[in-house]
Formats: sequence, C-alpha cells, structure tokens
Amino acid sequence: MIEHDTEARVLAAVEATGEPFDVIEIDPTLADTADFCAHYGYPLEASANCILVASRDDPPQVAACLALATTRLDVNKRVRKLLGVRKLSFAPADLTREATGMEIGGVTPFGLPEDLAGRRWADARIGRLDRVIVGGGSRSLKLWVPPAALEAVGFEFVEDLATPA
Repeated sequence: MIEHDTEARVLAAVEATGEPFDVIEIDPTLADTADFCAHYGYPLEASANCILVASRDDPPQVAACLALATTRLDVNKRVRKLLGVRKLSFAPADLTREATGMEIGGVTPFGLPEDLAGRRWADARIGRLDRVIVGGGSRSLKLWVPPAALEAVGFEFVEDLATPA
C-alpha cells in the first residue's frame, strides 16, 4: 500500500534526525489542521502546515514551505523572491502528490524528495518553538518534533516567510 510505504519513509527520515519526536495517530477525516487541533486539543500556535508551491514555468520549480496555522505563507512576495521566479502559487493536489507521494493534509517536511534540497523554508516563528506539530506523510499521522529536526532535513528558517493570519 502506497500510504504505508510513505509513512514508513517519513518515520525513517524523522528517526534519522536523531531528535526526539512523537507520532500522533489521528482520524484521517480530521487531518486538516483546524479540525485536528479542535478535536484533539492541540493549539493552532504549535501546529504547522507543510505547503508545496510551484512556479508557473514549464516544468515548474517547486519548493516546500512550512508555516504556522496562525499565519499565512507570503507566496507572492517573500517565497517568490526566495525561489527567484516571476509567478508562483500553491501547488495543486496532483502536483503535490506527484512531487512528494503525499496527499494534502498529510504533507510533511520529512521524507521529501532530494530534488527539493535547497528549496525548503520554514517561517522563523517555528524555530522559536520548543516543538511543532507537522503532517506525518499521510492523513492518518501527525508528528510532534523540535525545530532542530526540521533543520536536520534541510529546512532553513526564514524571517517573514509568513504573515499573521
């Protein structure tokens, strides 16, 4: 099963960071961050979304961005300038699945393909947390990790990558 293979790849990647982490098994219908936090009692301020963005070039340039649930990714200014493209938008579900093997709602910073190396950015607010909740590679898992685990898989903390929602 593809989902199981993806989860295994993601768990191996987070384990390889050497950082402590917790796996949270969830109802996949509650994978969207607001629903997850409301149902399971986790704060939005400690939950982040891993979002793929894609340029409108052919083929598109893709980057992985991480922003807290209480913020909005600054796609049109900050991320566009980091990627060095003229037009940028959120990657559609099919491109996200093709690029990561993950469904929206389960995309995680862990186990991403090597071709995204150098294009992995997290809002600096995340780096100031003790731990953050991110996707687990499927809509059935979340991971609770320290910011050092994100750095270990190549994420760079960027000031003002996101703006308050």
